[in-house]
Parts: sequence; structure tokens; C-alpha cells
Amino acid sequence: MSTSSGLPGPLAALDAFSERLGRGLSWLILAMMIIQFLIVVLRYAFSVNSIPMQESVMYMHASVFMLAAAYTLKHGGHVRVDIFYRAMSPKRKALVDLLGTLLLLLPVMGFVIATSLGYVGKSWAIFEGSPDAGGIPGVFLLKTLIPAFAVLMIVQGIVEIYRNALILKGRLDPNALPHDADEEHL
Repeated sequence: MSTSSGLPGPLAALDAFSERLGRGLSWLILAMMIIQFLIVVLRYAFSVNSIPMQESVMYMHASVFMLAAAYTLKHGGHVRVDIFYRAMSPKRKALVDLLGTLLLLLPVMGFVIATSLGYVGKSWAIFEGSPDAGGIPGVFLLKTLIPAFAVLMIVQGIVEIYRNALILKGRLDPNALPHDADEEHL
């Protein structure tokens, strides 16, 4: 059964999850700006330094960067050689995206998972905390973002493979896609 996005139910649900996660994480950017502003005011106006506040900005920044990458993939916001890509037909773009996902994205994300699990596992084994006194005792959670990022990218990559295959078969209108975010701003 297909949804209005042209994707079957489970893939449409995964695609929607990426959308909701990306939009939800965008609120962390506002929180980061507010906390960073408070850090500066406290430091320069009141000579107060807060390690947990400083580390919280780092945690939020890492969360946005790592967990919103799948949202960025969905919206075509990752770096590509746009000088060639922009002039391609929708079917050729779909072919390039399909091959890029199969030959680059999935293998690299598999490598990220394989190489990060030991690193993250060691951190969890000792519940690694901040090296700074009074810092956030959750470095193990921060490191967990690495394989989480890769898993989310693989999941969205699978959605993109299916979406691009539908375009190549002529069963999905490429103009109805969330891709080509840069062209929306032209």
C-alpha cells in the first residue's frame, strides 16, 4: 500500500520520522543560542563561568549535527558537485543519487558503525563523564551519537533508494520531492 508520498507505508513512516526528528532538533539551535548568550553575559558581566552550560552547548550542537543529517539527506542538502548535478534531468539526478547512496553512503555508514561500536562500548562500560570537574557526566551518551547518526543515515538512505528507483521507473513525480533545497531559494 502506497501513501501520498508515493512510498509504501513503512518507508513513508521512516521518511516522516526523519522529517519530524529534523524539525524537532531545529529547536535545539534556539536553545543553543540562548544558552550561549547567557554564558557570555554571565562570564563578562558577572565573572561567572559554568562548565555544564558550556558543555550543554557542545552536546546540543553535536545532537543537531549528527541526528539531523538524515533530514538533510532527505532534503538534498548534503554537498555534491552541483555544477554538473543541477543541469541533469530528474531521471539522471535520481540515478546519480541512487548510485551515490548504494556505492558511497551505505558503505561509509557501515564503516562508521563498525569502527565506532568499540569506541562507544568502552565509553558505556565506564559511563564516561566529563573530564572537567562539574561537567556533564554523559560523554558516553555523546559518543553514542556516532553510530546513531550512521543508523539514521542508512535508514534514510534506504528510503532514498526506493524513492529514486520509483523516479527511474516513472512511478513518482520528481517535482513532488523534498529535494533540491538550493533550487527553492533561487
